[in-house]
Amino acid sequence: MTRHIRHAAIFCALLLAALLVNATRVQVVRSASYDDNPANRRAAIARYAQPRGDILVGGAPVTGTRDTREQLRHERTYRDGPLYAPVTGFSSQVYGTTFLEHSEDGILSGTDPLLAPFPLWNDFTRSRPPGGNVVTTLNARAQRAAYEGLARRKGAVAAVEPATGRILALVTAPSYDPSVLSGNGPGVTEAWARLNSDPDRPMLNRAVRQTYPPGSTFKVVTTAAALDAGVIRNLDAPTDSPAPYRLPGTTTSLTNGWKECENASLRDAFVWSCNTVFAKLGVDVGLTNMVATAEAFGFNAADVRIPFSVAQSTFDTSLDRAQLALSSIGQYNTRATPLQMAMVAAAVANGGQLRPPYLVERTTRWSGATVATAGPRPARQAMYPSTARRLRQLMTDVVRKGTGKNAAIRGATVGGKTGTAQHGIGNAGKPYAWFVSWAQADRDLEPKVAVAVVVEDSAANRRDITGGGLAAPIARAVMEAVLTS
Repeated sequence: MTRHIRHAAIFCALLLAALLVNATRVQVVRSASYDDNPANRRAAIARYAQPRGDILVGGAPVTGTRDTREQLRHERTYRDGPLYAPVTGFSSQVYGTTFLEHSEDGILSGTDPLLAPFPLWNDFTRSRPPGGNVVTTLNARAQRAAYEGLARRKGAVAAVEPATGRILALVTAPSYDPSVLSGNGPGVTEAWARLNSDPDRPMLNRAVRQTYPPGSTFKVVTTAAALDAGVIRNLDAPTDSPAPYRLPGTTTSLTNGWKECENASLRDAFVWSCNTVFAKLGVDVGLTNMVATAEAFGFNAADVRIPFSVAQSTFDTSLDRAQLALSSIGQYNTRATPLQMAMVAAAVANGGQLRPPYLVERTTRWSGATVATAGPRPARQAMYPSTARRLRQLMTDVVRKGTGKNAAIRGATVGGKTGTAQHGIGNAGKPYAWFVSWAQADRDLEPKVAVAVVVEDSAANRRDITGGGLAAPIARAVMEAVLTS
């Protein structure tokens, strides 16, 4: 009898060992595959079981959470959704996350290890701390001024603080309300289909994810290259530039919108945006120096993040002389995001030093305790300080007596550059109206804001599309908002 009991005990021990081995296989070895299985809703239920942290602008949340009392309990809400959509992105129970909702998801959802004071205890209890908050660098007044300035036009605005790289405004139009994508009902699917089929592409972040030919605003870069290389030493000396200018190696002639461009000085050519002078200047500077200067400003950089990714602005590195001439006036293959052109203006305003742009000031726990801060960002020398000083003079002249008069602000020094960028096959598309600028109030020791505006106004008459006419007033409103904040 004892032998039978012993055999039964051994058999039970084997069964228990088999159960333990299988439990280990399921819970440890195969856990990742079960977690990733689309049929497993535990992760989604846990994700939405608690409120999501907030994104803050000027100390006030522009996001929120609604308790639905359903299985996926908490649903994202947005205050002034279309105004801040290019910054927040969306957090959808069906379509995931974008922009800050995506790049800062760990903080907002509470899964970032930095939020847990006792991470081992959280692992043991399988709980997560409350979601943290993301404090942005945005200036609420500047953001609204940019949004209202674009109104029903298609386009984008980017504004940065030259001395730090803090992004003060990031606006795109047309926009959309991210809250229509927050839940998981049939309305979300319908909204997704409607937004994606809209020919105006309201979910496209034109400020950082769309590149445009920068047109004459790129002449700021060409001027910097010419001054740094010593090709131009006297701003008021004739430049020996014919008008029209025949592109090297071709029979194609380049003309101007202003009749006094032949042999114009750099000062006059900059103020009145003479294509012929700058096309020839780019050729005189040479491809190597033009590429080096463009890249010093941030062109061709593929890893720009603010913290979400920014589309690469490009200046072609393999050009013949005719292509180089066109590229030097912001045409041919030259492409830039509005944020990139705001960086160009910021480098001029900041004495030639370019600070990398950033959008998140700090992240905090739900209690307000700081988790991480932006920290110092090393500057890159985009041009000599003496070059930046002379460029500031030229940009100030554009606003004081040239094509940028609509950007002038009483009680402040404003520098700017207009641009009208051709595009499309045979330049058949309606031109893009550009304006880049910086501003310094008379009471301030340094410029406080640099702005880039691009307007795609397909409804306007072609002859009425100018950077000074369409884009400069928007830039002025944004700069005024920052200077008076």
